[in-house]
Amino acid sequence: MGNPLEGKFALVTGASKGVGKGIALELARQGCAVAVNYNSDEAGAQATVEEATAIGATAFAIKANVGLKTEIDAMFDKVFERFPKLDVHVNNAGVQTWKPLLELTEAEWDRVLAVNLKGCFLCTQRAALNMKETGGGSIINIGSGCNKWAFPNLVDYTASKGGIEQFTKVAAVELGKYKIRVNCVAPGAIEIERTKHEAGDYGATWSKLTPLARVGLPVDIGHTVAYLASSHADFVTGQTIWVDGGLFTRPAWPYE
Repeated sequence: MGNPLEGKFALVTGASKGVGKGIALELARQGCAVAVNYNSDEAGAQATVEEATAIGATAFAIKANVGLKTEIDAMFDKVFERFPKLDVHVNNAGVQTWKPLLELTEAEWDRVLAVNLKGCFLCTQRAALNMKETGGGSIINIGSGCNKWAFPNLVDYTASKGGIEQFTKVAAVELGKYKIRVNCVAPGAIEIERTKHEAGDYGATWSKLTPLARVGLPVDIGHTVAYLASSHADFVTGQTIWVDGGLFTRPAWPYE
C-alpha cells in the first residue's frame, strides 16, 4: 500500500520548529511534497527541510510574515512556481503575548491578531482560490486549548484562537461546494521548545491534569493533520478535533 498522501502538495506555515515542524515532517512521511514557511528562524526551517528530504520527500523553505498580505501573496506566488497546485494547506503560524488584559498594548493586540487570525484568513483565501480551480483540497487550521478555556494573561491569543474556530466553520460551509474541506485541530499541552520554559517541569506539570497522563508531542498533532489531509477524511469538514489526551474534556473536579 502506498503512502496516503503520495503525490500531494502541501504548505505549512510556521514550520521551522515545534508543532509546525512536526506537522510538516508527518506530511512528508506520508508522501507530501512540503513547502516549509518561516518568518525569522531560517536555520530551523532548513533543518525541517533537511529532515524531510532525508526521508525521500520534496521540501523547500520559504520566508514570509503571515501577518502581512504582501508577504503572503509573494509566498503563494513562489509556492506555485514550484508546485503545480496545492492539495493541503496548514495554518499553523502563531505568536502570543503573555501579559494581563489591563497591561496589554494596542500594538501587542494588533500583532497577535494579525499573525494568528488575519494570517489564517488571508492564507486560506489564497489556498482556496487555487483549490477551487484544481478540484478541491484540505485546509487545516491549528487552534488551541484557548478555543475552549479562558487562559489568564493570554487574552489576545485566546481571542485569535476562538476566532479561528468560528472562521473554520464558516469557511467549511462556504467552500464545501468546491470540494474544499476546512477543519481545526486544537492541541492540548504539547512539549516543544517554547513550552518547556513555561514551567519547571512542563511534562510533569501538565501530565497530572491530562487523563492520558502524558503531554503531547508534535507528532501527535502531525498524525491528526495528516488524517484530515487524506481521503480517509473525505466527509469531515467544519470540525474542531481535540488532540489533548482528554485535557480539555476533564472538568475542574474537587472530589479527587
